[in-house]
This record gives sequence, structure tokens and C-alpha cells, in this order.
Amino acid sequence: AALRLYLDKGGFIWVDDFWGNYAWDHWVSQLRKALPAAEFPIFDLPLDHPMFHTMFDIREVPQITNIGFYLSTGETSERGTETVTAHARGIADSHGRLMVLMTHNTDFGDSYEREGDSPEYFQAFGPKGYAFGVNAILYALTH
Repeated sequence: AALRLYLDKGGFIWVDDFWGNYAWDHWVSQLRKALPAAEFPIFDLPLDHPMFHTMFDIREVPQITNIGFYLSTGETSERGTETVTAHARGIADSHGRLMVLMTHNTDFGDSYEREGDSPEYFQAFGPKGYAFGVNAILYALTH
């Protein structure tokens, strides 16, 4: 009830760092307690959505993996073929305002948390992660 009230009053939530079908299904089952599917459909954010162009021009949803996995494998899909594609999905209110941003099969938080740990990791993920994050925050604050 509190989440629904917060979102109804203009709130915004960004959910990040959950990988694979099990985590997605679990998240959606919990989210539907506050935002019923019939009233609040989930949609893939198209790359022409204003959020992708608020300050930086984002042309893809980057897949950002954890530092240990990347430095040991050079890969980004933490759970193999099930998580090979990163998604940015959303839920809008009745006026079209994006109120829930869901970044699935990616971890933007790691692009901010790990910038001092490895120059290689930072170069691979930091700029893309910061650009996406700045856009998401500016969009949320202005819409």
C-alpha cells in the first residue's frame, strides 16, 4: 500500500541488479501486489524514449556485470544464455509518466561502486553506467 501511494503521488523507483527468469518472475509477483497488471502493464522502453536522451544519448541498454565475473571471464552475462540480453522495462501511470524503471540482466550499481577498484573495469562499464544513471535520475526529477 505504501509503495502504491508513493508512486501515485509522483514517486519513482528504479529496480536494478536482478538476473534471469526466476528473479524476474519473483519481482513481478511482488510488484503486482501494488500495481495490478491490468492497470499497469510492463513494457520495454524503446530507445527513442525521452529517458534515453535526457542529457546523454543512450543507444543501447548496457549489460554491466560484477567486477569479479568480468575480470575472470571477460564476459558480461552472469548466468549464461538465460541472461545474455539486458533489458530496460517500465511501468507508466495513466498520464504516461514513467514511474517504475526496471533494469534486468544488468547491474548499474556496480558501474558506480567499483570505479576505483580496476581501471579496466571502469573503462568498460563506468561511462555507460554513469550516462544511463544520470539520464534516469534527471528524467525522474523532471517528469
